[in-house]
Amino acid sequence: MAKSLRFWPAALTAAIIAAAAGYAVHKAFLSGTADNAALAQLTSSTLRDLSGDPRRLSEWNGKVLVVNFWATWCEPCRQEVPALVRIQSRFEANGLVIAGIAIDSVDKVREFSKQYGINYAVLVGGLDAIELIRGLGNRTGGLPFTLVLDRQGKLVTTHLGRISEAELEQAVKPLLK
Repeated sequence: MAKSLRFWPAALTAAIIAAAAGYAVHKAFLSGTADNAALAQLTSSTLRDLSGDPRRLSEWNGKVLVVNFWATWCEPCRQEVPALVRIQSRFEANGLVIAGIAIDSVDKVREFSKQYGINYAVLVGGLDAIELIRGLGNRTGGLPFTLVLDRQGKLVTTHLGRISEAELEQAVKPLLK
């Protein structure tokens, strides 16, 4: 037993170093810097809403804009939708707009939107939207992926993975003043 106890400090040190290295690689790989050209392309791209009408994110210039890339088959996306609905309800009167860009079929998105009571703009992006989010700093193209833009259209923050209601509120509240 005494011999096995001698290995614990070395094993613990190795584990800490591996965890730190893994975290650094994770941050470098997943959260690159958003490309200004990709941001300009995002705001000027024409996407279809659930009625088939063409929409551009630039129509919400002057608003605080939360752009959430998601899909109906993505479990973390499904989990965060109720929080997005509540944030939209709570801050819409203060100039907040949430735009969900679904990477999915229109029929599935329409059904999902009804089921979840989505109260914000839902647009449908094709597979080219995955390339766009890579340019916006999400190198893996993972979903969900959320961006927050201020009233001037400047990218304030990005979040890869499920964003909590508290995290989103913390990101948008200072911009709404």
